[in-house]
Amino acid sequence: MNSIPATNFQFPGQTAFYKGKVRDVYSFDKRLVMIATDRISAFDVILPRAIPYKGQVLNQIAAHFLNATSDIVPNWLEEVPDANVSIGIKCQAYPVEMVVRGYLAGHAWREYKSGKREVCGVALPEGLKENDKLPQPIITPTTKAHEGHDEDISREQILAQGLVSEDEYEHLERYTLALFAKGTEMAADQGLILVDTKYEFGQLDGTIYLIDEIHTPDSSRYFYKDTYEENQRAGIAQKQLSKEFVREWLIENGFQGKDGQKVPEMTDEKVTSISERYIELFEKVTGMKFQKNNLDHPLERIEKAVLRALA
Repeated sequence: MNSIPATNFQFPGQTAFYKGKVRDVYSFDKRLVMIATDRISAFDVILPRAIPYKGQVLNQIAAHFLNATSDIVPNWLEEVPDANVSIGIKCQAYPVEMVVRGYLAGHAWREYKSGKREVCGVALPEGLKENDKLPQPIITPTTKAHEGHDEDISREQILAQGLVSEDEYEHLERYTLALFAKGTEMAADQGLILVDTKYEFGQLDGTIYLIDEIHTPDSSRYFYKDTYEENQRAGIAQKQLSKEFVREWLIENGFQGKDGQKVPEMTDEKVTSISERYIELFEKVTGMKFQKNNLDHPLERIEKAVLRALA
């Protein structure tokens, strides 16, 4: 099965290379070239097999939403010369990720279920069920780890540790809530609920920029709007569009990224099913038909597109 598990280019003028969990990032003096590979991670572990078209899905969804939200906050994206490639402004990233939640799901639910009534310094009311809508969206930041697990952190801890100045952090909070409101509106137009997501920000010359990806299945969770209320009343798991189905499959097979645990076998059938779910998500989230890029010799295609853009 053809896919793009990794890249290892040497571009003219390249100053650094960083391999993220999913993206390969090439640095230049003032620009970044971000290549979305088909790697897939869960529980902060890169799984052993790449998922065809996953990188294309992520890159094109991110570009779609970056373009749609550029009136809310400036963002780093300048051009998309290939379905797997984004090129834009090189910023100094803030060392925190702004996670925003409108519903009690995923990590927040696991914390709540264990008895905690506070996540990242934010108090939660008693009596909530999994996937209940929160009284209002809450921001639950995490540290941004280069390796290993991101850790929950509170607003107070961020300011006390001097990770972000108070003035800048207030701007990040406002941008986060405004972006989430826009994402919620766009999701509703497609019959979806934006459950939670994360945003990353950077700054350049005193200006704050939205960086990286937004509203993709790797950074966000979506529910289907038409069955939400009925499922909540009946206590049925919500049908969702996100990477959570991969996490659930791993958990069912005894893997949560902990020491000594082994990733279950990823058969061709499993890889194909994950790929199909990502394509479904692209079409449902954007309202556009997914056009599969040719995966014959994809590295040659990507290299040519980047070289043309940098010329």
